[in-house]
Amino acid sequence: MRPVRQRIPLREVLDDAMARVGMTSLPPGVKAVQGMISRSKTPEPLEKGLLRAKHGLHVFKDGTTRFDMTNLVLTHFRPEEVRLPVERARALGYERDVHGAALVDPKQLLELRPQDVVIPEEGGDFLLKVSKFVDELLVRVYGLPPFYNVQSRDGLIGHLVLTLAPHTSGGVMGRLIGFTKARAWFNHPYMVAARRRNADGDEDSVLLLLDCLVNFSREFLPEKRGGLMDAPLVLTTRIDPNEIDKEAHNVDLMARYPLEFYRATERFAHPREVEPLMDLASRRIGSVLQYEGFGFTHSVESIEAGPLMSAYVRGSMEEKMEAQLALALKIRAVDANDVVARIVVHHFLPDLIGNLKRFSLQSFRCTKCSAKYRRLPLRGKCTANAGAHECGGDLTLTVHEGSVKKYLEVTKRITQEYQVSPYLQQRIALIEDAISSLFTSDSAHDLKLDDFL
Repeated sequence: MRPVRQRIPLREVLDDAMARVGMTSLPPGVKAVQGMISRSKTPEPLEKGLLRAKHGLHVFKDGTTRFDMTNLVLTHFRPEEVRLPVERARALGYERDVHGAALVDPKQLLELRPQDVVIPEEGGDFLLKVSKFVDELLVRVYGLPPFYNVQSRDGLIGHLVLTLAPHTSGGVMGRLIGFTKARAWFNHPYMVAARRRNADGDEDSVLLLLDCLVNFSREFLPEKRGGLMDAPLVLTTRIDPNEIDKEAHNVDLMARYPLEFYRATERFAHPREVEPLMDLASRRIGSVLQYEGFGFTHSVESIEAGPLMSAYVRGSMEEKMEAQLALALKIRAVDANDVVARIVVHHFLPDLIGNLKRFSLQSFRCTKCSAKYRRLPLRGKCTANAGAHECGGDLTLTVHEGSVKKYLEVTKRITQEYQVSPYLQQRIALIEDAISSLFTSDSAHDLKLDDFL
């Protein structure tokens, strides 16, 4: 069947969708896309976009709504640390503490179940809005009863979530058991490794499970290479320690290290020599103790006692770089000059070179109708048809001079303050010459009188 161009009465379609969800006026924040990126060009029902705007939510390319944060590893917790009432903890299966005593006090220490997660309070407030959106969607669009029926983030405790790491396509199911003030979430080592993360500090995301089950569609995803990344194409419902990333198998589970371990450190023994002395997770795989009975060597008063937000998301790039270099200068094991060289080579230079190339190959955009041009029309105005007449709007650059130069001065400064190789200094000088020749007009020069002598 050949495609046929047709006109869609969008106003009527929108009015009908608003009526179906009980809206008399368009909520603020409703946005449309300029085009669909999947092979089938399947559109999402307008009702979903209207309800998301009503609840102040954004949407990912796969139709789901997620909250991003940094992951941290956790094996033990106290109910008071995660805002979990004792009665609720017992209802979730935490009936006894790590010593076998019945749970009666919020200060008792509990062992975290492998698929239980603790998220930020901010994340709980966000998922609360998602739950209200899902409930209204079920009622008004699908004609079903609401599922969550919660009025505060505490009502989400015990509900299932889907956890997903960047650049992967496999979600892992978890259970929400509490909240902290930290802008990070706490996971069992097995949960972190099941998402193919290998250390603290990686970025992860959490979704309400029902939002994913109802709203995710592969038909929304782009057909281009990499389009399936960051989407939960599969779901792991139960973590098998034998199938997760092997780095989690190296976690030691001892409450105290043997004396032989410390003696081995004095003579710089190879880790393989002391491995038989250690109780590692790898030695428990397949046994009844692969999920529980974990120990730890040092206790803390609260898991919120450390920094509540990563320095990575605070301040400007230059402020974060200065903090990194200040730390490098204090650590004897770190070569600050090498740190500067790595920052320049792996971050600043690729940015400068890439933006310089993009500026040279950029297109032009109409400020009125958003039409794009590979080359500037001779008349200097937009020539796109807008009804019976040409648009005539002003054209602007899509890549500006400031974005090309933004890291040039800081790059020059730190390579002058620290000792870097002459080769690196020459690369920076060549890039500066290229930028200068591109943005300096040949007809405008700052000249003094003696320049003519």
